[in-house]
Amino acid sequence: MPSHGIRDKVAIVGMGCTTFGEHWDASADDLVLEAVRAACASGGVSDVEVDAYWLSTLASGNSGLALSRPLRLPYKPVTRVENYCAGGSDALRNACYAVASGAYDTAMAVGVEKLKDSGMSGLSAPAVPGDGTEPDLTAPAAFSLLAQAYGHKYGLADGTLRDVLDRIAWKNHANGALNPRAHFRRAVSRETLRKAPRVAGELGVFDCSGVSDGAAAALVVRAEDAYRYTDRPLFVKALALAVGPATGTADPEYDFTSFPEVRRSAADAYRQAGITDPGAELALAEVHDCFTVTELVLMEDLGFAPPGEAWRAALDGAFDRDGALPVNPDGGLKAFGHPIGASGLRMLFECWLQLRGEAPQERALSASALGRGLALTHNLGGGPGECLSFVSVVGVEPPAPATRHHTSAVTGTA
Repeated sequence: MPSHGIRDKVAIVGMGCTTFGEHWDASADDLVLEAVRAACASGGVSDVEVDAYWLSTLASGNSGLALSRPLRLPYKPVTRVENYCAGGSDALRNACYAVASGAYDTAMAVGVEKLKDSGMSGLSAPAVPGDGTEPDLTAPAAFSLLAQAYGHKYGLADGTLRDVLDRIAWKNHANGALNPRAHFRRAVSRETLRKAPRVAGELGVFDCSGVSDGAAAALVVRAEDAYRYTDRPLFVKALALAVGPATGTADPEYDFTSFPEVRRSAADAYRQAGITDPGAELALAEVHDCFTVTELVLMEDLGFAPPGEAWRAALDGAFDRDGALPVNPDGGLKAFGHPIGASGLRMLFECWLQLRGEAPQERALSASALGRGLALTHNLGGGPGECLSFVSVVGVEPPAPATRHHTSAVTGTA
């Protein structure tokens, strides 16, 4: 049975986001404090006024104590959430459900990760016990299978596929160069991209997201209370999570050109939000570009391009900041890196800035795009054939007047 959704029952009224990067001079506690304090300030509350917290981190803390300790919270309920790369988004999902159910008036989702302290050059995940039959692939190797399969299925010559992947990397790095919160703030030339050393298969250094530290937080309240905190809330239109059976790598029918979990979660989210044409109805999309080829495949799985056509749309600039549907206008994982627990909420923060008109002029989307009033975030956890997918849709349009109790700001700051 599909989810019923909580469309327009919950609003986001405050957000905070640190810079992402190599924070050698800051601990995970420091990053949490910065993000939570910023979210509280924008919502006009103190941390002790928040009724409950959900904290996402993969490896930078255990239990709710990882949040209650740095905040010195007086006996608040704090739940630690871990759902791979979608952990931050799942923390938001849980906080929203808690408020929508009436259990709490206010809740906060927080995500943090200090990967640079792990001593590893990539994802630091504890080994899961198994029977020894699982394939031993690095993340770049696993995702490189997408590039080979996509090119073969749709008849792209190696040079054309390389142009597509470079175009995606060029776009996201150009966007990140304008974003003061991004880890990598430098545009990269096409020539540099093409000459970059290969990491696995068709994937080169600039096709892979970086290793970063960061934190982000979102304050959630009931929709009817939203205008008591800010005059520009974002209303939650959809929250959809799909976790696959993890049989793709052993399924001879799986062809590595799509993520069925993404298609399922997207369809659920669009149904909840009442979206029938995402490419025309969304102002922007923040998607999980852990690798450039992942973004390419996601454009089709999320319904932004027909199967086999996303590569043309990418080359034509359809997903540029000034394109038909801006994708990753903040720079995405390519420019921010990927602190696992924080990335989903970082994506939401870009939607917060853009839809509220708070993005600086050099990064602001066009008025025609923002006039659509809806934004999407997407997280992917795991790898091809065995993954989970989260999709959210948020918007500036409030619920119907009959369900609104407040029509103007009462307290707090915008």
